[in-house]
Formats: sequence, structure tokens, C-alpha cells
Amino acid sequence: MTTTSETPTHRYSPALAGQIEQTWQKFWIDNGTFNAPNPVGELAVENPANPGAAQEEKLFVQDMFPFPSGAGLHVGHPLGYIATDVFARYHRMRGKNVLHTLGYDAFGLPAEQYAIQTGTHPRIKTQESIDNMERQLGRLGLGHDRRRVIATTDTDYYKWTQWIFLQIFNSYFDEAEQKAKPIAELISRLEAGEVAGHEDYPTLDAKAQAEVVDSFRLVYRSNSTVNWCPGLGTVLANEEVTADGKSERGNFPVFRKNLSQWMMRITAYSDRLIDDLELLDWPDKVKAMQRNWIGRSKGAEVDFVCQGEKIRVFTTRPDTLFGASYVTLAPEHELVDTLVADGDYAADVDSRWTFGQASPKAAVEAYRASIAAKSDLERQENKEKTGVFLGVYATNPVNGAKVPVFIADYVLTGYGTGAIMAVPAHDSRDYEFAKEFGLPLLEVVAGGNIEEEPFVDAGTAVNSANDSGLDINGLGLEEAKAATIAWLEANGLGDAKIQYKLRDWLFARQRYWGEPFPIVYDEDGIAHALPESMLPIELPEVDDYKPVSFDPNDADSSPHPPLAKATDWVTVELDLGDGPKTYTRDTNVMPQWAGSSWYQLRYIDPKNDAQFCNLDNEKYWTGPQGPQDPGGVDLYVGGVEHAVLHLLYSRFWHKVLYDLGYVSSKEPYRRLFNQGYIQAYAYTDSRGVYVPAAEVEEKDGKFYYNGEEVTQEYGKMGKSLKNSVSPDEICDEYGADTLRVYEMAMGPLDTSRPWATKDVVGAQRFLQRTWRLVIDEETGAIRLSDAALSDEDNKQLHRTIAGVADDYDNLRLNTVVAKLIEYVNYLTKTYPDGAPRAAVEPLIVMLAPVAPHIAEELNQRLGREGTIAYTDFPTFDEKWLVDDTIEIPVQVMGKVRARIQVAVDADEDTVVKQAIEAVPSHVEGKTVVKTIVVPGRMVNLVVK
Repeated sequence: MTTTSETPTHRYSPALAGQIEQTWQKFWIDNGTFNAPNPVGELAVENPANPGAAQEEKLFVQDMFPFPSGAGLHVGHPLGYIATDVFARYHRMRGKNVLHTLGYDAFGLPAEQYAIQTGTHPRIKTQESIDNMERQLGRLGLGHDRRRVIATTDTDYYKWTQWIFLQIFNSYFDEAEQKAKPIAELISRLEAGEVAGHEDYPTLDAKAQAEVVDSFRLVYRSNSTVNWCPGLGTVLANEEVTADGKSERGNFPVFRKNLSQWMMRITAYSDRLIDDLELLDWPDKVKAMQRNWIGRSKGAEVDFVCQGEKIRVFTTRPDTLFGASYVTLAPEHELVDTLVADGDYAADVDSRWTFGQASPKAAVEAYRASIAAKSDLERQENKEKTGVFLGVYATNPVNGAKVPVFIADYVLTGYGTGAIMAVPAHDSRDYEFAKEFGLPLLEVVAGGNIEEEPFVDAGTAVNSANDSGLDINGLGLEEAKAATIAWLEANGLGDAKIQYKLRDWLFARQRYWGEPFPIVYDEDGIAHALPESMLPIELPEVDDYKPVSFDPNDADSSPHPPLAKATDWVTVELDLGDGPKTYTRDTNVMPQWAGSSWYQLRYIDPKNDAQFCNLDNEKYWTGPQGPQDPGGVDLYVGGVEHAVLHLLYSRFWHKVLYDLGYVSSKEPYRRLFNQGYIQAYAYTDSRGVYVPAAEVEEKDGKFYYNGEEVTQEYGKMGKSLKNSVSPDEICDEYGADTLRVYEMAMGPLDTSRPWATKDVVGAQRFLQRTWRLVIDEETGAIRLSDAALSDEDNKQLHRTIAGVADDYDNLRLNTVVAKLIEYVNYLTKTYPDGAPRAAVEPLIVMLAPVAPHIAEELNQRLGREGTIAYTDFPTFDEKWLVDDTIEIPVQVMGKVRARIQVAVDADEDTVVKQAIEAVPSHVEGKTVVKTIVVPGRMVNLVVK
């Protein structure tokens, strides 16, 4: 809306909204309105606006960590931030001490890419992005405790990220107690010869002892299969690789390569990560995603013997062992090069098994090269089954059958043992492979037609007996599995086993812009943790931020990180307790996940120089509040795209800190809520290229850009689709409160919703009607009367209070707005010359969480000092929630002819009398021969 000379002087216009918003935002900052006191420490400061808050019930509300993008925000970004602000503001009014703030997950590749392109330090671009984001978010009036704002790139933040890394590095997982313990305790046990399998530890040299200790650490170096991207010059996490084996950034080929990397032993926590999901108030969908990612399955490990070597396979269906018709190894399996046959393939070998090569060794080499660029996801989901016969056969332990041994890319080293017994009659992927390679289908579970499709359900075992005491024919699934496992264990051929899909966390990147590792290596390559007194280990200045990149298709290349160029920093002389020595720093940096794995704890105690988080403060804000309460943040809001990795990593770090006694809560996030997305129309030209949505014109149901017809589609708002709308634009045109109201009113918070700028005016008009209830647009005078409320007024008011409070509690923020609009419309219609003050003042308070600026202004103009932020939320009287009368339809001969208001407790005779009186034209001259009364529902008159 544009203000004109004809606009009333005191109308709630965008210009006036802007003035009001700036005034109150400055007031909140100057007065520390949203500062939440801690029990102890520097932030244990009384808030004058809310004295005694530390003795009140607390509430910790947190948004998922935003990444400060140079492109700035679009209107989709603030959706969750506004929602948590509304929730937090409401609960302050309900008397809670609310901790709500927002920081920045600021280590990331975009800033580094910019540095590479321009030579500008990533810190400069990152700070520019943070400043711009703070400016944009500041316009929205978010009620954050600004004392607690942090960025992962702050040295006094990543000092503690490095410190936590050292706590994990200096710990091991005690299997017996299922918890992390200090590595020093393990070393004491090793020195005493008390650790099974390592009784010789006291006799080993220093390097060998270090290798033993390192094999137990929760952080360790491993020659692991990683995603190597020569084009970017760095190793990528699985989530940074697309399904077609390319880098998400730059679309370069990615190759599977064995490299020495830092790993975190998250797998040690697999059971706790699954089992403790039961304690959390999280969406079922997210819990299922975490369970599936961890992938706990019970089965058996079984030995197939080949060429004198044991091929250990894992199976969840040991009851189908008699149906194994081949064995398949992952192409990277350590036994492949040992088992592959010398010489050429035998003349009778099926040509489909040879990959077009004359010899097994040549076939293995060619096949490995052909799959090097495939991601694990692509290998698992690819329907086209490929593989190579190794030219050797293995012996099935239950019946002595000789089965061919293959390698195939659908088998991964990261799951199970990296080898499977293939039962194509009863497994879909094995079935596809067997059909492709002409391998036999052996039915061992009755219940399906295996010639048409594999039978993968539970059934009755058939064709499953041997002469050595194993006969499971006729048994159901569980009985057959148990009997088979018992026989394998009795005969030394296998063991019961619980297996997981979850792999240890690859915890290193060959980049510059990240947290340096607080680790140095001695001349023997032994890793040494640096003492806390040396933290933080800061990034050195370098001239070139770019990792050494290679030909994108050079799979044989190896990483050379940017930090390796800082030779004066890499080589350092230190005294770590045994005299000055020369050490080498680690030239990798931590992944971006590091800083976001613990930030909720620093929000609690951001000014603490002595600890990452004081335990008393942590207990207050996130400690358990009952026997089954895991503790954690009271409400965590963010997108479902982080449902697995971020949440899994954060839970792992938190559990280690819990085991070591640094926190009292078992889990970081007690309650999780996933907000939906704001979507918008996007447009592509004839080339399929996106064009700016704001410049597209609609004519006669078609869409045009620069005169050319374009195609409309619908998707997530963002820079790539060129359909972004800036919140600055909406704030300028309508005001921040209008934007807040519109985004909350668009639909349920947990669903995606379409953006339509033309509809924003509806939210503005609602606020203008609210303003006019209080302020005369011509004079600026207060329009309220001191009249008493009528019964209908009380009914409307108290029902609105009850409904709005329940909706706020349950994050139904769209229906909060709907109920407030309905109430404003009632008052506007009922009192055109001025509504009662007693009806409007509660409205202003109810509106304050959603539209805080206009609420503060109206509250002040009504004569109240200070801030509305801590005004008690209105309460309702139950008596006004119950109807005295109800409306029911009156039917004559089954057709509705009228509706009547009857007392709730009216007897049947009274209801019938009112009904007859309501339909005189339908009963005049006739006799009512029968009445049918359904109490509270309807009356039917039968007449003659």
C-alpha cells in the first residue's frame, strides 16, 4: 500500500509501521528486553523487565543453525524463525524464563569458494554475510537474547569445538558399560595387562603401544574408502555426492579411494542412538529415518571357505543358507586380490561372467575402474546388476555345495562384512543379479512363485536339511533362524550377530575454511593431543585458499590441502611434557558438521572463558525433569532435510559429553518440530533455463518473459529457481508485522505453503482494522469506550482467548491468526463507533506474539509503560465457553423449513412448541400427528 495525500494522517500505513518497528526494535535492544538470566556466571543478571525470572519455569527454544549466505535471505528463510519467536513470546507472557537466540554456522564452502575466486579472506566474506543476515533478521523484530549470539568461526567458539574434539579423542568406549570413558583409564588397564588380546602391551615399544591405544579411541585415523573429488581437490562426505556420482558443488566426478582420514567411532553408540529415540518427542517420520540410517539388524555371520580362506558373510536370513547359489564380495574387499584365479577363464565359463575379459584378474581390474565414480547410494539403488566371476568357488557350510564367487558393486564394504551369501530365490537384489547372470534359483522358503519373482516374506522352510543334525524343514521364520544359528555356533561355522548400516563418521576435509585439528604428529607419525592451554589453534594466513585440484577424471590423484602450503605453521617446535621437539600439524580441517554438533550448549553459556558450558547452567536449561525425561532443548525447529546427519552427529557428541560428566542431559533436543517450506512459482524458457519470476507477465492464462512464452512450475523458493522474494521488499512495502502475520497465516507450520505477494495485503488490512479499533485515523485519538461487556462480547472474547492460547501452545499459528481476525471482525461490526476497552486490551496482548511492534505501540498508547513482552496473557472463564442456547433445524415431513434457538436444557415439549411456532405456513390447517425430537440435533414434524 502506498501512502498518498488522501491517506488519513494516523492510518497504519507502511511508513508508520516502519517508524513503529524501528522504535520498538531499538527499545528492545537498549533495554535488553529478551535477556534471559542464567543461574550462575556472567549472564546471571536480573532482567528489569522480568524480575525473578531465574526462579520461574524455564523454556529453551532453538532454531536450526542458519548458514550466512552472501545472497541474503528470501521470505522462505524466516518462516521458522518467526514461528519460534511467536512461541517464545507467548510463553514469556505465560511467566516463563525463555532462552531464545540465534547464531551462525559460518564455516562453509561458499565463503571459501569466494576466497578462491577473489583472493579475499573467507573471514571477510563470512562477516559480510553475517552482517547482512543480522540486518535482515533485525527488521523482523525477533526477540533474541543478543548476548548469546555466536558464530562457529569465532575463535572463542571454535576453541571449545577443538576442546570437545580432544575429549572425544581422549576417550574410548567401554563395551561392558556401554559408555565413553577417559583413555587414561584404558592405558592403566593395558599397562596392567588386563585388556584381553593385549596382554603383551607392557612389552611393546612406544610406537606399538600408541597404535594399540589409538585402535580404541573414539577418534582414530583409518585407511578408509572415501569420496575423492579431484576436480575440487577434496574428500566429500556422502551427503555432498549426488546420486549419479558427481560432486554436489561443481558437478565433478567423484571416485571411491582409500585414504588415511580422521574417523569418529559413532558406531559404538548405534544401540543407544536407536533405543533413546523412544525418549524423544520427535516426529515419527524423523525417528524412522534415523532408525533406517543406523540400520540395526539381527542375523548371523557365516564362513564360506574358498582356496583355504574363510569368506565371512553377514545375513539377516540364516534360515535360507541352503538356498545360497553364489557368494558376492564388494569390489574393494580385502580378499579379492587373494582369491582371484590366475590364468584365463575356463572355456565353459558363461561369457556374462567375464566382463568381456580373458582372465579373472583382467576382469577385476576393468570392473573396478568402471565403478570407481559410483557413489554408495548409486551402487545400492542401481537396478542394472553388474559383476565379475573371480574364477573360484566357495563351499557352503551347511551342505558342502560349491558356489561361484563374484564381485559386484551392489555389495558395499561399509555394511556387514563386505561379502554376502546370495539367495536369489528369496532376495530382490540377488534375484536381479541371478537373472542377469544365469545363476540358479533354489527355493528354501515355501509360499511364493520364484519363477515370477523372489519370495521375500516369512514362510515355511523347505529343502533345508543335512546329514549333520540340521533340519529346519517345516519351521517358521524365527524358529528356523534360531535353529540354524545354534547349529552354526555348535559346529564353529558362524555366530549370531547384530549388524548396522551406520558407518563411522569421516571427520576431515581438505579445505582451508574450517576448524584446525588440535593435533600434532611426531617423527614416527604418532598423533599427540595438544593441551587445553594451547587452544584455540587458529588458522594461519595463506596466500592461496584453493586446494590443489587435478584433472577431474584423475582418480589416482591424492589430496593436497591448502594448509599444507603454510609451511611455517605446519612445522612447529613444542614441549608437550618431555622436552622441546619438532612436530607437524594436521593440514586437514574439521567438517562443517563440527560446530553445529554442540551449539545449543554454547548458547547457554557463551561468555564463559573457563568452560564450554557451566554444568549448573546446563542443568537449569536442559537438564532432565523426570525419570524418563532425556533432557535437552525444549523445542527445536528446523527443516526435515537435517533429520538424519546433523541430528545424528549432534546426538553422538552430546552422548559422549554426557558419559564424561560434562552435561546432565542424555539428548541435545527433547522436542523436535519440522517446519514446511515456502514455495513459489518459477518459470523456464524454451531452453529449460530459469528466468526471473518477478519479471514474468501473465496474459490470457499464459506467461511471458521479455515477450517469449515461458513455462510455469512450482517449487521451493530459492536462488537457483530465480523465484526469490526478499523480506526487505515486503517490509518496505507493508511492514515487518504484516510479513509476520502473513507467514504465520499461510497454513499449518509443518506443511509447505505457496507464496503469493498479492495476498500479503490481506494481513496488512487485518492489522489496519486492529489499529482502527484503538486509534482514530483522522485525529490519532483513542477510540475505546468504558462500556461494560455484553454477554455476547464475553462469549466472543473468552472463546477467542481459550482457542488462541491452545493454538499457541500447539504451534497452530495459522489458526491463531484466523481466530484473531474473526474476533477483530466481530468488534469492528458490533462497535462501529468505538469498542469497549475491556474487549480490546486482551486482543492487543493476544496479538503481541505474532505482531509485536504494533502491539507494543497500541499498548503504550493505551497508557501502559514499558513493554508488553511480559504482560500476563489473558485468561478465560469456562462459563463463557458453554452455550446457553443451541441452534437446531426444524423439519416438516423430512425437509428443513426453519432453524430455532432453544435453551440447552429445554424439555421436549418446549422444543416442539418452538418448532411449531417457527413454521406456521407449513402447519396451518394441518394436524401434527407425530413429532420426532433428536435432543440437540433436530426436530421433525409429521403433519396431515
